Amino acid sequence: MSRVALVTGGTRGIGAAIAMALRNAGYKVAATYAGNDEKAQAFHGVTGIAVYRWDVTDYDACGAGIAKVEAELGPVEILVNNAGITRDAMFHKMTPQQWHEVVNTNLSGLFNMTHHVWSGMRDRSFGRVINISSINGQKGQMGQVNYSAAKAGDLGFTKALAQEGASKNITVNAICPGYIATEMVLAVPEKVMKERVLPQIPIGRIGDPEEIARCVVFLAADDAGFITGSTITANGGQFVV
Repeated sequence: MSRVALVTGGTRGIGAAIAMALRNAGYKVAATYAGNDEKAQAFHGVTGIAVYRWDVTDYDACGAGIAKVEAELGPVEILVNNAGITRDAMFHKMTPQQWHEVVNTNLSGLFNMTHHVWSGMRDRSFGRVINISSINGQKGQMGQVNYSAAKAGDLGFTKALAQEGASKNITVNAICPGYIATEMVLAVPEKVMKERVLPQIPIGRIGDPEEIARCVVFLAADDAGFITGSTITANGGQFVV
């Protein structure tokens, strides 16, 4: 019987690539989204992947959504915490709302999702939790104090929870993408990309969402059970840890 994988923010960008890669690897996949019904249904129509709408900042909504996924597909054994937002501003102009929206989605969302699947993973003595952090959680980024802080928090969450899950055959790992060809990155003006972004990346190009998805498939596998508390840094050499 195929394991069930749940991907938050799984209908667009990196999340969509992850959901499709897991499906292609033989998992039963559920993808969540926050609000764009049109794109989510289009994604479902093309891929056949089940889609569910809820806000990862709402603890009770996460619990109800996960219960529905498990009733329809089976127990969630692989959780990919991918949902994330940006609300960029220089710190002296950043509002409390911009801070809280990003931290609540990008960091508290991990708690809200993982807490509801953790007991089941412990009972079954198997689980894979994969958190999508960011290069900016490792090195920081001007104009993204909120985002960098939340993504750095994801790494602390990963390292601590990995120690709790190890005895129950639950691994918890993180992936830190660099510049990836998502809608947001592709919207950067060509001149800025060539003159300011690409010179920072030794490989000389931005990454593809599928390259992050392959990292997830690797970490999700039964055979990856000896890897936990780790961070895969996928940034083309832009920031070496």
